[in-house]
Amino acid sequence: MSPREFLENWTASRGGLRHFFENLAFAPLGEAPQRTAGHAAAAEAVRELFDIDLDSYHAGVDSVDGSFASAGGRELTAPDPNIPLDIGAAAFFDVDNTLIQGSSMVVFALGLARRKFITLSDIAPIAWKQLKFRISGNENAKDVARGRVQALEFIKGHSVAEMVRLCEEIVDETMADRAYRGTRDLARLHLEAGQQVWLVTATPVQVAQVLARKFGFTGALGTVAEVKDGKFTGRLVGDILHGPGKKHAVAALATIEGLDLERCTAYSDSVNDVPMLSMVGTAVAINPDSKLRRMAAERGWLVRDYRSLRRAVRTFGLPALGTALFSLGGWRILRR
Repeated sequence: MSPREFLENWTASRGGLRHFFENLAFAPLGEAPQRTAGHAAAAEAVRELFDIDLDSYHAGVDSVDGSFASAGGRELTAPDPNIPLDIGAAAFFDVDNTLIQGSSMVVFALGLARRKFITLSDIAPIAWKQLKFRISGNENAKDVARGRVQALEFIKGHSVAEMVRLCEEIVDETMADRAYRGTRDLARLHLEAGQQVWLVTATPVQVAQVLARKFGFTGALGTVAEVKDGKFTGRLVGDILHGPGKKHAVAALATIEGLDLERCTAYSDSVNDVPMLSMVGTAVAINPDSKLRRMAAERGWLVRDYRSLRRAVRTFGLPALGTALFSLGGWRILRR
């Protein structure tokens, strides 16, 4: 049994390890030795295949399972029956500044504020972090993580049904038309080649899945908030899908979906996503920050830039840029 086959069985059998090991791995053992041997074998398989530890892989599985549960299944959009499937190949797209211009979290928070769901003072810290990114061109991993934890607090105690309805409204009103046409065209090429297309993003999974469904993508992995009795608890499930968290989730998804990562493609704007970009056969820097642009040049990765923001900075200056970014109606000013 290859490491990949072993890990596929391990991932599918986490709730029934005794059955797996007795029937597929080796002769019956006591429960404790069985678990020890199983964990050791799984840890070695994960290290060999993905260069991560078993705890990180399990966090990725939890994120994928949570995303599937949120979607009600593995796929949001069924493949076109008229297109032959390219089994084992997929494309993974970041969202913020890769698929859509700006921060999906800021756009979503502004939409919630317009509906009196939260106040403008609640989103001020998120807006400030995004302004820092827009000025510097470099994303701060700690800022992103803190922003997502803050988002969990926004939705604590609210119903999933209410949040999905709000996501659909806000995506339709203010987010979908911020998508870069070039990035959408790239995703469409993968779909037309019979490949899966997944969003992999730190944004709340409900937002990501509404976007994926709207654009006809296979599915979306996002940051998953725990749900009990149909309401959000304010606690996280799995990883925040940022930086290494994306790598962990893609590793789990690749195992579950039987993907060959050498035949997969990943797209991102941020150097923080190098762990995901480095694990696939083809990495593409979309609208890259300065650090990712340098790394792409060093590693021979493809670069695609669909922005007009830098020209807007030079033309209008930083004060006008700040006003445009964070006024309730100003997002459209910088849209191409």
